[in-house]
Amino acid sequence: MSRTISIKPFKKELPSDFADRLGIYYTQQVNTFHKKANGQFFTPTPIARLLASFCDFSKARIKILDPGCGTTILSCALIEHLVESKNRIEIIDLVAYETDLELIPYSQKALDYLKDWLLNKGIQFNYTLHCTDFVLENATVLKENRLPSLFEETNSVVKNFDIIISNPPYFKLSKDDKRVIASQELVSGQPNIYSFFMGIAAKLLSENGELIFITPRSFASGNYFKAFRELFFNTVQIEKIHLFNSRKDTFNRDNVLQETVVIKAIREKINPNKKVFVSSSEGIKDIFEPSIKYFNSSDLIDLNTKEKILYLPTSDKEERILSLVSNWENVLSDFNIRISTGPVVSFRALNFIQNRYENGTVFLAPLFWLHNVNKMILEWPKQLREKGQYIRIESNSKSLLIPNKNYIFLRRFSTKDDKSRLIAAPYFCNYVNSEYIGVENKLNYIYRKDGHLDRDEVVGLCALLNSELFDTYFQIFNGNVNVSATELREMRFPPLAKIKEIGNKIILSNDYSMKNVNSFVNELFELEVIMN
Repeated sequence: MSRTISIKPFKKELPSDFADRLGIYYTQQVNTFHKKANGQFFTPTPIARLLASFCDFSKARIKILDPGCGTTILSCALIEHLVESKNRIEIIDLVAYETDLELIPYSQKALDYLKDWLLNKGIQFNYTLHCTDFVLENATVLKENRLPSLFEETNSVVKNFDIIISNPPYFKLSKDDKRVIASQELVSGQPNIYSFFMGIAAKLLSENGELIFITPRSFASGNYFKAFRELFFNTVQIEKIHLFNSRKDTFNRDNVLQETVVIKAIREKINPNKKVFVSSSEGIKDIFEPSIKYFNSSDLIDLNTKEKILYLPTSDKEERILSLVSNWENVLSDFNIRISTGPVVSFRALNFIQNRYENGTVFLAPLFWLHNVNKMILEWPKQLREKGQYIRIESNSKSLLIPNKNYIFLRRFSTKDDKSRLIAAPYFCNYVNSEYIGVENKLNYIYRKDGHLDRDEVVGLCALLNSELFDTYFQIFNGNVNVSATELREMRFPPLAKIKEIGNKIILSNDYSMKNVNSFVNELFELEVIMN
């Protein structure tokens, strides 16, 4: 804590630039493991200034919270923005948290320089730098269903912050982690710590207070963030969003490959008709020359649904597709169609999986893996090391098998290099002569529970899922490489007659190429112009 740091501010250097230099120097002193263990990806100056520019708060005395401050570049950029906005600020109170004890002297140095910088402008600056865990210290606020009263305190931290700004740590937590146990209101699966920061921060805002975060966009959908979305979107109203189209550019100094989003939300009464500002840039270079769109809040998130998925369109094409899909009224269950995850977990079923067919000696069913599934094509058998193409049919394996009937197989994961997230193949029961089949756990399968999917339904649904239309629709709300059954159950589909029409056209053409698929789909929904 008493460590001496030789770096000094330049003459007339902005506090945010000094904080950035301190951060660069610090990252050179620690290894990659240390940064990953602490979820440390310091915010580049242009992104810090973008977050700061989202703030519209104005008051003579302002209370700010920075719950994962690093070298405090976000706080510095925010305060510079507030001062430049000529809001006649007299006093700024900052509460900051940082758990990395090696980093604290750098945070302290940046804050001391910020204090001197503000003093020269006649502004009083009070700060408290906590070396404790933000989540553990403030998780009790999640249990309250009310706005905090003025001057109310928990663990000496005032709970009526005007502005909360953060680039929180990003990493998954185990179910027995103390922070997970303390934040159960935000847990609905494998939790990521950044959602705890967002959820707790939302509850710490004063009425009309502003929350500005940069995070992965994975919270927008998926079962793991369902509880978080329920609490967050019922606590704050989204006002501004910025998306980065490039995964590589945002935190390129740390070689982070992540889809990120900047989100600004306000603690106010939820209004579905409120206009939301949505901007996007390729990366940092064009960050202050973004494309801009406005949407009603209800166009981006329907609070009446169970999943509360956040849709994030960034182009005219995506906007048109979202508008088209929002007019569809059906989900798969309306057609008595279900989606499930393959029951064969390979490492638990090693005793039943084998690579060679033994005619007459044992009873075998085909086993389908992710690598067997390509767009509109099922490749089986396809030998890969340690991925046997058969599974034994015996009493102990029966619970892992499904009846042999018509299905659609859909990959549950795409690689970050895949151009498409949705990759599906049709399967017909006459493909193999077997009473059962096996489906590995990295595949979803789509089926009619009580009955059979007709051939035109299989081909039509498979074509839709593989189409550019649906891939674009899916990527509007999904920032992961995962394709979960939960999300697919919530996705809207056109009437079944339209699905069958697509299927029949492809079957009659006997051309299952993606060029033909996209041609039929785009023609049916009059999308030829925007897809080209």
